[in-house]
Amino acid sequence: MKFKMEDKQNQLIERISDRHLIVGVDIAQQVHVARAVNFRGIIIGNPLSFENNEEGFAKLLNWSNQLKNLKGFETTIVGMEPTGHYWINLSKWLYDQNIEVVTVNPHLVKKNKENRDNTQSKSDKKDALVIADMVKNGYYSFIRPTSEAFEKLRVLMSNRDMTVKRLVSAINQINRWVDVVFPELRQVFKDVKGKGAIATLRLFPTPLELRSMKAQEIVDGWRTKMKRHAGFKKAQLLIDLAKRSVGTHQALDAYKLHLEQLLEEYDLATTQLERVEKEVTEALNQITFARKLLAIKGISKITLAGILGEAGDLSGFAHGNSLLRHAGLHLAEASSGKWKGQIVISKRGRSRLRRFLYLATMSLVMNNPDFKELHSTNVKEKKMKKIKSIMKLINKLARILVGMAQNNESYCSKKVQPITLLAA
Repeated sequence: MKFKMEDKQNQLIERISDRHLIVGVDIAQQVHVARAVNFRGIIIGNPLSFENNEEGFAKLLNWSNQLKNLKGFETTIVGMEPTGHYWINLSKWLYDQNIEVVTVNPHLVKKNKENRDNTQSKSDKKDALVIADMVKNGYYSFIRPTSEAFEKLRVLMSNRDMTVKRLVSAINQINRWVDVVFPELRQVFKDVKGKGAIATLRLFPTPLELRSMKAQEIVDGWRTKMKRHAGFKKAQLLIDLAKRSVGTHQALDAYKLHLEQLLEEYDLATTQLERVEKEVTEALNQITFARKLLAIKGISKITLAGILGEAGDLSGFAHGNSLLRHAGLHLAEASSGKWKGQIVISKRGRSRLRRFLYLATMSLVMNNPDFKELHSTNVKEKKMKKIKSIMKLINKLARILVGMAQNNESYCSKKVQPITLLAA
């Protein structure tokens, strides 16, 4: 059975009835603003401003309950923009109070702001009203509460991204330092972040120090930092290169201090990255279907953790297309009359989820025989461009992941291969 997005949109609209009090909340750092409408978009009550704390949340709940009782509504639905991280505490608090909370796309709020009064004016009160109107019209997404393991993965993978950025930044700055002070180091060690190069930078970083040393002294120094060192010949080569180095000779004390700090940052980021990845492995072990997903050849723990951290429980998605839409990988087309525009990826979704789905698919194409065969068929027989084939395989991967999570079943190679290959 094919999944149709129009059916889901109709269901979202049909859920909103005359029994609903629809509340739109404009999220801010300190003071939120709420407006209420009925299912026809008629404004109910006056605007409410409330603070981003428990007293303010209780004020919102009392205000909505009073409107609900006054007008005879049976239930309340609250819509809000997922603005930064300021909406998270309010949404969880309302969820604990058994209030249904949904989110609306901030981009759509901006697009719909003129629908209410036909002006380009913007204010917190108007934005809250626009959000309520969008919920009334079915332009909202459900907030899917996640278990402890999925929430842990999301936090850990976000932390990992920041740690990797710091580590890459430290490595880039160390490379720059080597280019300025001792560029000849790369003739001995091709990789500046290798064990031998890092040990050399820790012990005797500048050419000025190396010139007065003997090869045996350098080897003895390496032995204090690593079991397997570069050897006597490379130590002698290092001294010879240092004697005719073209690196700077000025402010060497300042450069050495800078290098010490860079190496400290490198060590800290490396240690933190190892710790985070260990925690990620433990969190994956708590998810029932994760082991079966990891059994797919080409899926690594980090890519799977990135997908599950952003998407949550995959069994909660109706179809693989829902996962793609959540990631912003669904297609968008602009055409009118005889003119047909280009079909592009919308990118209206979670960018980190898009990245990990892409990385997982690339890894599968390189390491998984089934995906490798599919990619080869797309490129050679169907004459697709390589990137188009990759995007098509991302779609297939999304359906596989959701299907395996829903049915708690293992990966089946026969289900992945196309009919033509099975017939052969």
